[in-house]
Amino acid sequence: MVIDLSRLSTEEMNPRTTNLDMMTPRELVGVMNAEDAHVQEAVGEELDHIARAVEWAIESLRAGGRIIYFGAGTSGRLGVLDAVECPPTFGVEPERVVGLIAGGEKAFVRAVEGAEDSTELCARELDELGLESRDLAIGIAASGRTPYVVGGLRHARELGCKTVAIACNRGSAIAREAQLAIELDCGPEVLTGSTRLKAGTAQKMVLNMISTGAMVGVGKAYQNLMVDVQQTNDKLHVRAQNIVIEATGCSRDEAVCALEKSDGSAKVAIVMLLAGVSAEQARERLEASGGKVRGAVAGA
Repeated sequence: MVIDLSRLSTEEMNPRTTNLDMMTPRELVGVMNAEDAHVQEAVGEELDHIARAVEWAIESLRAGGRIIYFGAGTSGRLGVLDAVECPPTFGVEPERVVGLIAGGEKAFVRAVEGAEDSTELCARELDELGLESRDLAIGIAASGRTPYVVGGLRHARELGCKTVAIACNRGSAIAREAQLAIELDCGPEVLTGSTRLKAGTAQKMVLNMISTGAMVGVGKAYQNLMVDVQQTNDKLHVRAQNIVIEATGCSRDEAVCALEKSDGSAKVAIVMLLAGVSAEQARERLEASGGKVRGAVAGA
């Protein structure tokens, strides 16, 4: 079967780069930089839809659900990347934000040919994850037609999940399967069909917005500080100290002392110092405020 890709903007030849093979390195990086300017425009046109996805992600997390990304190739890798960065950045359990890629974990570093062509595979993998209606299912496909993603969205919708499609073509097949469509029209790629370029950049921007917005919404930030950062190395121990110092105006010695009393929790240490309470009282206040520092400091 021959698949017609001729109507996809991501597969069109870019008239501004037809002499790409004759460009100097400076000309090549210049035209790539100019083309990347279209990415921000494309994302900007979809901000209302992206904001709705953030709202749904917050609702899912508050209900004890998960954010689940799934895609193939570059799209799948970007979903996995965004998911695995959430635990160290926001201190959430790894299972709260999950990334599935067609072909499994090995496909992250080496392409698994044909894995994306099954409409049943993603559904099976979602069932293996124990997909529930309180989860948010986000399918990612630059082309907007990947069978793996189509099948995953269809299955998630049938189970009662809220579903979001992220594509880089208008009127996409995955958009028709989802309750909410984010369609990013970045125009044809510098290198024809290479959607790891503008399409990939646009997708990463959207995923960053969804995960960051969701985590901020459930109290994983105070001001613009990562107050639930996990201290897994020396750099992050110092970062936690700096976060406490920035949030409270205390000295480094005071920050170190508060972090020791809070068992390394920057969030608890901040509430302790700002509210003048013990670590136990700070944890109680955070529990009452839904994990939000401002409410805990105010005595929620």
